[in-house]
Amino acid sequence: MSLIFRTCLWAFLTSCCFATPVLAESCIDPQTTLEMRLCASQDYEAADAELNAVYKEARAVMKALDQDLPENLKGAGEALLQAQRAWIPFRDKACESEGFLFRGGSFEPLTVLHCKTELTRQRSEQLRFLLEGL
Repeated sequence: MSLIFRTCLWAFLTSCCFATPVLAESCIDPQTTLEMRLCASQDYEAADAELNAVYKEARAVMKALDQDLPENLKGAGEALLQAQRAWIPFRDKACESEGFLFRGGSFEPLTVLHCKTELTRQRSEQLRFLLEGL
């Protein structure tokens, strides 16, 4: 293994593994594109965790609903599962297309992250609305 390759590999691994996390204070008013991207990433991760929790609850409720229905009327749990599986690629492609507004620029990934965060929050609200109706 060449010295240059090992040096590059070491630099890459240390930057990935030991990167300093953005402090919450810097997300109040991020100043650099890197800070904005890291804060947007944290926002997306929080929205995604919230969606996963709401989806898990909705899925359990829909499965329980299925248990109380006659065999020929069941399918609530499966319908929700298929809807979620279809929604994820929709969200990703919709946000990818929005990113084309800044294609190749430093704001492209930021735009995609903001879009994914917003659509993920909207999906959480849709699932909460579903739960309220049951």
